[in-house]
Amino acid sequence: METTIKIKMEQSNKYQSGYPLLMKDALVNPQVLTEEGQRLNVVDEQGNYIGKAYYGLQNKGVGWIVTNKQKEAIDQQLFDQRIIKAIEHRKPFYEDPNTSAFRVFNGEGDGIGGLTVDYFAGFYLINWYSEGIYQFKNEVVAALTKHTDYRGIYEKKRFATDGKYVDDDDFVTGERGEFPIIVQENGVNIAVYLNEGAMVGVFLDQREVRKTIRDRYANGKTVLNTFSYTGAFSIFAALGGAMKTTSVDLANRSLPKTIEQFALNELDYQEHEIFVEDVFKFFKRAVKKEKRFDTVILDPPSFARSKKMTFSAAKDYKNLLKEAIAITEEKGVIVASTNHAGVSPKKFRGFVEKAFAELGLPYKINETYSLPDDFKVHPSFKEGDYLKVLFIERG
Repeated sequence: METTIKIKMEQSNKYQSGYPLLMKDALVNPQVLTEEGQRLNVVDEQGNYIGKAYYGLQNKGVGWIVTNKQKEAIDQQLFDQRIIKAIEHRKPFYEDPNTSAFRVFNGEGDGIGGLTVDYFAGFYLINWYSEGIYQFKNEVVAALTKHTDYRGIYEKKRFATDGKYVDDDDFVTGERGEFPIIVQENGVNIAVYLNEGAMVGVFLDQREVRKTIRDRYANGKTVLNTFSYTGAFSIFAALGGAMKTTSVDLANRSLPKTIEQFALNELDYQEHEIFVEDVFKFFKRAVKKEKRFDTVILDPPSFARSKKMTFSAAKDYKNLLKEAIAITEEKGVIVASTNHAGVSPKKFRGFVEKAFAELGLPYKINETYSLPDDFKVHPSFKEGDYLKVLFIERG
């Protein structure tokens, strides 16, 4: 049973052109949305057909259009087809002997917004971003069990208040993993935990950036990895021949997790530095001691809160850059990264320009990265291409 939802005429062209996210302010009759998971028939005010969608509250949207074919229903067949197609697109990743962790299904990029699926050495992890898409759990799990050789399937429910993770036993079906699962990324070992809260131990979208740091920006260098999480950038830098890596993160878990990653790659963590400390406090300490680094990695969360301050990438990235520049050697490189969808590539470059201008220093951008191939992006949904990474050489 489908409920008809109407799009305002001034927004009709945008949706006819394939924009997939249903925005509340584009709707004529939002009052018909009564329960998440509701199947919707989407038309404009004049009755022109746009597509079929489901109701699911996520960020600024109220649902996703998943097909523009009138005869296609949101049913098991649709989920099967989308997942088969997504797996086909990742064939090179499945066949890569040096990499066993990648994204298999990337939401609207693969035709169903609100849902991602990651692969970790035979285990699949489903991320649900709304209660609406979670209503289709049976269909998604059935499609995965039918069309993949899986060892086990786990899930993360990311639709509590403010899009936070719902703490639960995340096991779904198959065999339970023996954690950590050791995955490979370009020949490097990474420990992954699929049933320990929201985070698993690695951000897969940074795969190409980590490889580039290892292959071109580490040998003989001192490398500072800020907001270091489990230290993956540090491991790649160390394996790339870094003289020393320094990892800084405020979370207590970052210390044992980073030590674990070093051990997995037969590296002596005692030859490196790992600090459980507020990054901003570390910057101030480094400036006082006149400490400088050849390569500085800046990959902060979009939002972060410590006892003393709140960081927002949209507002504070320029100042964060200035702090990083102050402790970067001349001709050194800052790897500046943000995953904030609300910061456009142009705006991000603007932060860089302003930071260097305010310090009166020259710079050049050596290379840029966005999402890797397994993070497929919808052509009409530019916000989906959220990752921006710049390798900036300080003059």
